[in-house]
Amino acid sequence: MLRKLLFWGFAVVFPLPLILTYNVQGTAPGPLKYYIFLGLAAYSWWLLSILLSVRPPWLDRPVGLPAVYGLHGMLGILAIVAAYMHRDLSYSPSQLAGDLGNFAFYGALSVLCYSVFFMSGWLVDRSKLLQKTKRLLEIVFRRQLSVWIHRLNLVIVAMIWLHAHLLVRVNQYFAFMMLFDFYTVLTLSIYVWKKWIAPDAYLTGTVTANEARGSSTRRISTALDRTATRLQPGDFFFLSFQGSSSVSREWHPFSVTDDNQETLSFTIRQHGDFTRRLGHLEAGTRVRLEGPFGRFESIVRSQDREAPLVFIGLGAGVAPLLSLTAAHHTTRDIHLLWAVRSEEDAYYRDVLKEYESAPGSRLRVTTRVGRFHREDLTNSLPAEVISNSHFFIVGPNPAVLANQRLLRRMRVSPRRIHQERLTM
Repeated sequence: MLRKLLFWGFAVVFPLPLILTYNVQGTAPGPLKYYIFLGLAAYSWWLLSILLSVRPPWLDRPVGLPAVYGLHGMLGILAIVAAYMHRDLSYSPSQLAGDLGNFAFYGALSVLCYSVFFMSGWLVDRSKLLQKTKRLLEIVFRRQLSVWIHRLNLVIVAMIWLHAHLLVRVNQYFAFMMLFDFYTVLTLSIYVWKKWIAPDAYLTGTVTANEARGSSTRRISTALDRTATRLQPGDFFFLSFQGSSSVSREWHPFSVTDDNQETLSFTIRQHGDFTRRLGHLEAGTRVRLEGPFGRFESIVRSQDREAPLVFIGLGAGVAPLLSLTAAHHTTRDIHLLWAVRSEEDAYYRDVLKEYESAPGSRLRVTTRVGRFHREDLTNSLPAEVISNSHFFIVGPNPAVLANQRLLRRMRVSPRRIHQERLTM
């Protein structure tokens, strides 16, 4: 919790060097200077959101990639609010500077609205109507297009940078402009380096098997060219399939199903426009893997060894929980609850039975067709388990949110609920 507070607090600190430098040098009237501060805060937050979009690996283990993405999205909203106040309350003596500022604001607002609807679950995952609308619109607005629309933020930053350079009340202060340009150049350099120039340090491998699991799920196995020594149970990777005629090269996150560090297996539900094509992925396709990412194992290790663990897998969401189960089923009390759509979709039942019957196993498995209700949890879990366990939930966004609400109604503290949403 402290790490996350410090991480979010950095967003407050990040604009301060620019604001304080302009406060020392600037001679604009008091109210106007305040509105300029709002513009600098908005610009700084846009830059910081771009830095977070490259998925800094050194942030994942301390705070988790979901927290990184959460701050990334929140910064976009805060930047729009600050930019709106800056635009509405200040004025520009330069027509070109004013036009650039307006274009950047409306462009950023459009990208934000698009991203909230198509690339996050903040609204869509809480409304069945919006979910259906999104599925219909995704026929046109496919994920690959969404990624490129999101990258328009780079054009928006360029327009704001030029907007500031055209304003006399800003560009006359050398020290401030040097710092302003340093922020911009450093951010864009890191982004370009990470995305297109940096030496390829990703793991690579070859697809060795692509098998159907149930009615709408596939298990894809990848033999790595070198061992994934940093892999921990419960982790996930971003995968890019290279040279396939049926699947795009865009990066997508998938959870590792087992703890084998030489051949990784991914259990993937075919739901979105990208994953529906995975049935045509050929053996022999080359794969690049960014990662691993994930905090489940570090959370498990930080808990009292006598405290029970409850894993709730929703469909293909059982994948990362299988690797955690494999690692801890003989050393920790584990209750694994797996909700599936049909009996056919309980494709790992034999694997779970093997773990459950292993010598020294402390695993209990409950598989159910359909969602778990409150009475199902109270019947499957002893009261002391519900009171003391840490719960790990993995599955589609709406299902994860529903299970979180259910656990909170059962008086499970949010600090004992950990989740990973299958968003792609």
